[in-house]
Amino acid sequence: MTTYAVGDIQGCLKPLKCLLAEVDFNPSRDVLWSVGDMVNRGPESLETLRYLNSLDNACVAVLGNHDLHLLAAAYDSRRLKKSDTLRTLLKADDRKKLIASLRQRPLAHHDAALGYVMCHAGIPPIWSIKQALDLAAEVEAVLRSDKRLPDFLDEMYGNEPARWKDNLKGIARLRAITNYLTRMRFCKPDGTLDLKSKEGLETTPNGYEPWFRYPRKDPEVQILFGHWAAIEGRTGTQGVHALDTGCVWGGRMTLMNLDSQELHSCNCSA
Repeated sequence: MTTYAVGDIQGCLKPLKCLLAEVDFNPSRDVLWSVGDMVNRGPESLETLRYLNSLDNACVAVLGNHDLHLLAAAYDSRRLKKSDTLRTLLKADDRKKLIASLRQRPLAHHDAALGYVMCHAGIPPIWSIKQALDLAAEVEAVLRSDKRLPDFLDEMYGNEPARWKDNLKGIARLRAITNYLTRMRFCKPDGTLDLKSKEGLETTPNGYEPWFRYPRKDPEVQILFGHWAAIEGRTGTQGVHALDTGCVWGGRMTLMNLDSQELHSCNCSA
């Protein structure tokens, strides 16, 4: 059995299948981890979700910001943007099944035996792995609640509060957790987020650093994340693996063997 982790797919199913064929991936014996942003901007969001669901227990995927945006658009199509490529998915006959399955996905996944934790944007340096998992579970409970989900989706978007405090309550608490786990790039030592800067490390705002440049509370656990295509898979930090290498933007898709840490990539310029 081999476990692989793939960067942001974003509806680019053909490169994913190319990579899986290259490593002779077999769902009867192997497992595929996805760092989130399974859908949107690419051409095959519908087919991607169908494929990942077909893998059943051989696929472990966490939710990214684009996946959450899909959930929000499924409840109110007015949230769709011109750049979204989700309309075919939202009109599909199996739409309800796919959305229901997406709601069951976690925001963070930890495998103690393998020694990895996976989250779309990363683990903020102010949180331990346990705290991140516990806080992720708070949002996951809302995503799975028919009663609470619509209100959360109404208030999910926004950059405030920018700094985590343990006494945050209600939607402010849920939004902060969501932003740390699915949108974070730069932060201050106290965890204050800058959610406006989206480019590479050369654009680091004054007083901030990439979240992975700060000391971690659990350095023995390796972190897998996506979300930040502009850094092209480079962190310069041991034990922190950036897997989003911009396939949907004409870069490449990256697949990592978690046992050997060997990287496989597929050129996506076509």
